[in-house]
Amino acid sequence: MSSTAYQVIARKWRPQTFADVVGQDHVMRTLSNAIKRDRIAHAYLFVGPRGTGKTSTARIFAKALNCTDGPNADFDPEDEACKSIADGTHLDVIEIDGASNNGVDQVRDLRETVQYAPAQGKFKVYIIDEVHMLSAQAFNALLKTLEEPPEHVKFVFATTDPQKVLPTIISRCQRFDLKPIPAPLIIERLKKIGADESVKITDTALASIARMADGGMRDAQSIFDQMISFCGEEIDEPDVLDVYGLVAAEKLNALAGALAAGDHQQIIALVDECDEQGRDLVRLLADVQAVVREALLDAIAQGGKTRRLGDTELSTEQVTRLLDALREGEGGVKLGLAEKINLEVTLLKPVEASRARAIDSLIKEISTLAESAPAGDEKKKP
Repeated sequence: MSSTAYQVIARKWRPQTFADVVGQDHVMRTLSNAIKRDRIAHAYLFVGPRGTGKTSTARIFAKALNCTDGPNADFDPEDEACKSIADGTHLDVIEIDGASNNGVDQVRDLRETVQYAPAQGKFKVYIIDEVHMLSAQAFNALLKTLEEPPEHVKFVFATTDPQKVLPTIISRCQRFDLKPIPAPLIIERLKKIGADESVKITDTALASIARMADGGMRDAQSIFDQMISFCGEEIDEPDVLDVYGLVAAEKLNALAGALAAGDHQQIIALVDECDEQGRDLVRLLADVQAVVREALLDAIAQGGKTRRLGDTELSTEQVTRLLDALREGEGGVKLGLAEKINLEVTLLKPVEASRARAIDSLIKEISTLAESAPAGDEKKKP
């Protein structure tokens, strides 16, 4: 048995430098320039969905501040100080879980410790994850320290829910919004990981993993890790679909095409097939919405018409009504008792909605026709 503990892909491939972070170039560039130009603020707030790199960015920022020749945005990740920060053993980089340390007493302890000078590096960096979980009393206890901290102290907050953070806290921080990572960038990173791990994976399988990850790199890496355990060194699209209950992209396009064409029988047949194969019907609805949204964007780009959903040409208004009706049925599919029946109704309703015409657009069209019609003979003047 190997003495080396196995490390999951999400930890093994965690970004170690600003250049390693995928899909957040706007944040990395700003932080790097702030360090190079010596314009380092005392508090930062990283906001974004799960798995987009908030905590990793906070650690990288701490490395840049406390590396041996720091502050330095182009630090060496093999530097001893940087390695200790990555391992969580650096004395001056303190990571706090806001969910379990959310009381006013913990914040008061923090206020006392910030007064002490750094032991190893140039700065004491406090990284508070899920900061929105702090109580109102804890936030208020933190305000004064956050507004006028000692020069050797930097705060880095991370949250998935900025609405729960007090405005008085946000106003004292530089806020950075980390966005969901585009699927092509996730696929590119997974290809690199697969090559390093000697795993063969098809492009369609990678696309399915990226679709499942919903813009989260950590989720994508965790799914990839699980698929390696399931399949071994070769992964194909059917493997991913079976494990996670996804529907193949080809079938999604067929279902969206049936919606556009108003083919009720085809819609029911495809839902029956997906249900018999044990597919996740809630996820199916979300994926169909994504396909229809792409058609809506195409219709806008093409000046009001699209054939993205098959042979049937749809207007922007029709695709909008189609997407809106699908969205309205989400709650029934997720929370209803009869999931399959609710999905069928949710898919059939948009067919009728897309064929309907808005009254204001009809009035506008009639007015346009009336204006362009030839005028009648005018009465002769006496």
